[in-house]
Amino acid sequence: MRIKFLLVSTLSAALLMTSGCVYRIDVPQGNFVEQKQIEQLRAGMTREQVAYVLGSPMVQDAFDNSTWHYVYYLREGWNEPKRKTLTVHFAGDKLSSVNGDFPAPKSFNMPL
Repeated sequence: MRIKFLLVSTLSAALLMTSGCVYRIDVPQGNFVEQKQIEQLRAGMTREQVAYVLGSPMVQDAFDNSTWHYVYYLREGWNEPKRKTLTVHFAGDKLSSVNGDFPAPKSFNMPL
């Protein structure tokens, strides 16, 4: 009886000690965009050119096709999640403005 109690208490203690050591994987979601991609954008670019530089947008408004949203969400292990957003606006079929967590390039308004 004592051996069973000792065995159960030892296993319980070992289980409690290891329960806090759980690995949590990194979870990336969305469009990963870097500043070097933003530097390639110019006012007047077509939708196809923007999609070539940035990739397909994460969200397109079904009723207003003039705005594309690029969203990136990363949760690394137990750390607080990181979120980056970029919104691209079109006037007609041409790029008109960019805003979000990335600064617009200095050469954005220069002709193509």
